[in-house]
Amino acid sequence: MKRAYMPIDPVYFELFEQETVKKESRIIYFAFTDEPALEECRGKILKIGEVDSEGVFIFLNNGDKVRADRVVVINGKPGPAFDEYDAYALAPLTCQGGYDDCSLE
Repeated sequence: MKRAYMPIDPVYFELFEQETVKKESRIIYFAFTDEPALEECRGKILKIGEVDSEGVFIFLNNGDKVRADRVVVINGKPGPAFDEYDAYALAPLTCQGGYDDCSLE
């Protein structure tokens, strides 16, 4: 399931650029599935570039590409999708616990 690309704060582009100097990067990101799922890739970041009508991607030397707005963590640093991940992690602690109705009736 593809989601529309969500524009990200420019500060994340600076973060991605800083990570390009490392020999290897570890990126944890949301996969495109029906349910929230995380995937991981490792490799040298070659470039950050736009793919027509798909969004901005991080391209790695192993052939992987990760859409920038789906990055949860890059080399241990929170990415643009970290808040979304945090919301899923904290959902069981709300009164709803995954349900729409909180009434005690």
